[in-house]
Amino acid sequence: MKLYLPYWAALLAAGALPPPSARAQVPAAPFGLTAPGSLRGTVLDSTNSEPVPYATVVLLPAVAPPDEPIAGVTTSDRGRFAMANLAPGAYRLRVSCLGYGTQTRAVLVGPTGPTEAGPFHLPPAATALAGAVVVGEKPLVEVRPDRLVYHAAQDVTNAGGSAADVLRKAPLLTVDGKGTPRLRGSANFTVLVNGRPAPALAQNLAEALRSIPAAQIQRVEVITAPSARYDGEGTAGIINIVLKKGAERSLHGDVYAAAGTRDANSGGSLNFQKGKIRFSTSLSAGRWYGPAGFSLERTDLARPGQLTQNGSGRSTGQSYYSALALDFDPTEHQGFSLAGSVNGWRGDDRQDVTTRYAGNPAQNQFQRRAIQSRSTGLSGELTGTYLRTFATPRREWSLVAQAARNDAAFGYNADQFDSFATPGTTGNASSRERSRSRTPGREFTVQTDFTQPFGEFCTLEAGGKAIYRRTGSVATTDAYQPDQEPDFVPQPDGATDFNYVQQVQALYATYAFRLTQKLSFSLGARAERTRLTVDFRTTGTQTGQVYAHVLPSGSAQYAFSEAKSLRLVYSRRITRPFIDYLNPFVNRSDPRNYEFGNPRLDPELADSYELSYNTLVKQVTVSVSASVRHTGNAIETVRGLASGYGLATDASGITAQTFANVAANTFYQLNGYVSAKPLKNWDLSGGPDMQYITRRSPALGIAQRGFTGGLSLNTSYVLPKNFTAQAVFSYSWPTPDLQGPGPADLHYSLGVKKSLWQEKADFVFTLDNPFHRYWPYRTRIETPEFAETQQYRAYQQAGRVTVTYRFGQAQEGRQRKTVANDDVKGNGGQQHGRQ
Repeated sequence: MKLYLPYWAALLAAGALPPPSARAQVPAAPFGLTAPGSLRGTVLDSTNSEPVPYATVVLLPAVAPPDEPIAGVTTSDRGRFAMANLAPGAYRLRVSCLGYGTQTRAVLVGPTGPTEAGPFHLPPAATALAGAVVVGEKPLVEVRPDRLVYHAAQDVTNAGGSAADVLRKAPLLTVDGKGTPRLRGSANFTVLVNGRPAPALAQNLAEALRSIPAAQIQRVEVITAPSARYDGEGTAGIINIVLKKGAERSLHGDVYAAAGTRDANSGGSLNFQKGKIRFSTSLSAGRWYGPAGFSLERTDLARPGQLTQNGSGRSTGQSYYSALALDFDPTEHQGFSLAGSVNGWRGDDRQDVTTRYAGNPAQNQFQRRAIQSRSTGLSGELTGTYLRTFATPRREWSLVAQAARNDAAFGYNADQFDSFATPGTTGNASSRERSRSRTPGREFTVQTDFTQPFGEFCTLEAGGKAIYRRTGSVATTDAYQPDQEPDFVPQPDGATDFNYVQQVQALYATYAFRLTQKLSFSLGARAERTRLTVDFRTTGTQTGQVYAHVLPSGSAQYAFSEAKSLRLVYSRRITRPFIDYLNPFVNRSDPRNYEFGNPRLDPELADSYELSYNTLVKQVTVSVSASVRHTGNAIETVRGLASGYGLATDASGITAQTFANVAANTFYQLNGYVSAKPLKNWDLSGGPDMQYITRRSPALGIAQRGFTGGLSLNTSYVLPKNFTAQAVFSYSWPTPDLQGPGPADLHYSLGVKKSLWQEKADFVFTLDNPFHRYWPYRTRIETPEFAETQQYRAYQQAGRVTVTYRFGQAQEGRQRKTVANDDVKGNGGQQHGRQ
């Protein structure tokens, strides 16, 4: 099969190839001939047989000394490596990677065809002692050249929890009391599952994370500077949740059950392989419950007025998650896979809100409002993949198609009682209101990727992608005044009906090459075109927008040694708003605080620069990174008087919250992470995150700046008789948001695990925030019209017992190619209406 490269790709390849003198030398072949020998193999983690990407593979002379490298390559993201054009003979092959021990093996290159070097099983650095390979556990947090990896399956305190609990403990991440994650202080990021999108994550992240059990999560990858091969969305980076995969050969699986004071869940998985077919499936269901509370105090500055609100309530919910994957490899170089998942949830909230408004005598009010709200969501996706590899090492082509559906709904019933009337019976309600909204969604994606090596040290990746999204919102609001109408009457200002269509086409190319044995580069660009159509059916108007962007990226890495490297990365990212940012439906469940979206938002662009230093000293892994990220035309949450949006009169004292392109933000960040093993049975990891943030909004006349940061620690100790104890701590300081300081956050957990029945079963007991009944998330908003302080009480104190039983023998399976639609901005789990 011949390869025909586009003209621009050929120029890129020719221009980026290093000079001959800079390339690694291989054993000389006779003049005019090519050496016929070659080597290929894989590098795996000794603890779980997962591929080890970016490992260094060096070919050495058969006898030491000397140890002068003859040739060298880096493993792919699936842990594969290959060397070609080698003279037949005996050699040594040395494999190493940051965070792992080193292995050296004698190999004999044959005169014809490829020589299989076999798999290398690298032990974690902490278990490579005195030249002996000891199989043990890798560090809880692993530092890779382009990402930080949190191995959630090794964390005792995750037992029985959800994906939100797992993200709370991952490096550079925080999760507030409502389940909203932030990456290095920013909500503008993308979450993937197994490298591909789950549609529910873009629409309602907090609820979707609750429905994914922690027991099914293998690891969390935090990518702060993605390359051009990723979709351009997510200005702060990408969070990839990797679920546990199926078996390579024997039948195996697990079942688990957890019960606690805040949640309960159960589930299991089953995996097997028969011949060329692999199958895996998982199913889980759970529920959550607990009290909630909030308070608000607002002072009107433009006119006399004081608003005080206090609310209490209880939230409950149920969720389920199921996934199925089927792989078929008919030949050595061809593979087919089909993967699907279904994710659903329902949340119910009951609130009793007391409102006091004191202004001039005509406006003095006292009201109590009983609110019952429900949110539901159902999403599903089906992905088919064809993967074609070739006899040429590292060369492959893939074609992926995905169909997804994501439907969500939100509704509330509110009974208002004036003066001191007793809530609980609708007969004495002074007014009643009910609202229903739904946001159906459909998504179709086709993607193709091709990887072509040029020699041992140069690789060109190129591909294209097309996405079609269709969503919208249909909402109605009815009101009932007992003394005015006989029944509920539709409210025109509380209804909406609009349709939103988004089409994205993208092309990308990335060229990676090694200039010297220690210096390597990667250059890439992604061109994206977006077409939007918005149809407001209630008014019969239609609007549209077409925009195109080129998103360059590049990196340079210098390896001082096998255990020490310096990396410089640049990338440009784009943020497109999704349905919750665009939905114009005005939520009036709180008659003093309205919320609505803005369908005319523009995308935001961000430029990111990052310098990172990684090193391994004995058994201590250290990663330090400094970065600058600037976002122009940033999408911000803004609050103002509802009269400014034409939703109320000037004298009403009602505020409204929406989204707008009103700011330019710059984040100066310094992150550090250390993973160490002070004693044989003791693991310790953690580090600080310091930030200086500037936000400027000429449109609002606001300039905010200030320091913030956080600290995370994770420690575990292996005790006698198969006991393991673990503690997790994280704290983040308030952030300088656009209209005032955001909340601080505190979370800590204690856990003990006991392994039973020859480690086929685990019994885990965990405590979350045992010394705090709740954590107050306080925010303050200051505008020329009013000053407001809010407090949301998150009752996170909890205890949980989890029992897990494993059966069969698990082996790691082949990694599948997937779609990653990480190109839209969701609202991070924020829902219309007070939670």
